[in-house]
Amino acid sequence: MKIIDNFLPIKNYNKLKNLMLGKDLPWYYNPDVNFKNIDSNDFLFYMTHMFYNFDNAQSPFFKIINENLLNFIDVKSLIRVKGNLYPNQMVRKTNGYHKDYEWEHKGAIFYINSNNGRTIFEDNTKVESVANRILFFNPSIKHDSENCNDQKVRVNLNINYF
Repeated sequence: MKIIDNFLPIKNYNKLKNLMLGKDLPWYYNPDVNFKNIDSNDFLFYMTHMFYNFDNAQSPFFKIINENLLNFIDVKSLIRVKGNLYPNQMVRKTNGYHKDYEWEHKGAIFYINSNNGRTIFEDNTKVESVANRILFFNPSIKHDSENCNDQKVRVNLNINYF
């Protein structure tokens, strides 16, 4: 695991921030964060935007992600780039441990805004959401996401690659 603060030059970071927190990017409703309903009485949800998935750009906004973030990462082969938007639902709660994929590969989470939501690993390592921070890690190990309750949203980019 490796954390780098102020990962992008401010010009590149601002382009991503303006896209991800702006009014033009469509977000899509997901009723469960980890494809399973952990608690049937849990009304938490999140929104996603798929930029890239298994050899195909899925979004007309992928070029902005590629030019302003992926060009700064040593990507040999891209698997997926997904935007995550966790709305503030007035409670701070984890969403359940999961693996992005069962097979070994590389991953990164790029944090768009600062908030009190975290990325948490099974060994209890907690990574705070800090704007322009990137977390490099093995996404085939169990990790968890946590929504925030101190900002309107928690927004990040999840990148899976070789």
